[in-house]
Amino acid sequence: MWWIYALLSALFASLTAIFAKVGVKNIDSDLATAIRTVVILILVWGIALYKGVIPSLQNFNKQNWIFLVLSGCATGLSWLFYFKALQIGKVSQVAPVDKLSVALTIVLSVIFLKEALSWQTAIGALLIIAGTFVLII
Repeated sequence: MWWIYALLSALFASLTAIFAKVGVKNIDSDLATAIRTVVILILVWGIALYKGVIPSLQNFNKQNWIFLVLSGCATGLSWLFYFKALQIGKVSQVAPVDKLSVALTIVLSVIFLKEALSWQTAIGALLIIAGTFVLII
């Protein structure tokens, strides 16, 4: 089942790039990111309320809070830079370069999470890195 969610994530990420490119035209990219964030805030909290999972907040520990806040900060910065890149670059170049995050995540997961690195994953990461350099040059 995980791969269905991953494919849906990829689909909506691609739509995000297309919609955002049109949305940031002639406006400040930081303001566009702020608007997008409010929409996401309303959408995701609405889903959490609908599912009735809000009471489970009491089960969160200090580590959960620290790393979710850090993840939120990283996401916010990523979005700010992504929207700025979309505003001044071609979506067909920005979106694939942004996906260098996949290769970086693989490297960081091995270093910090001690995840095993298979040869298939290593080759995939190297191909993503090589493809990114092809797009940049």
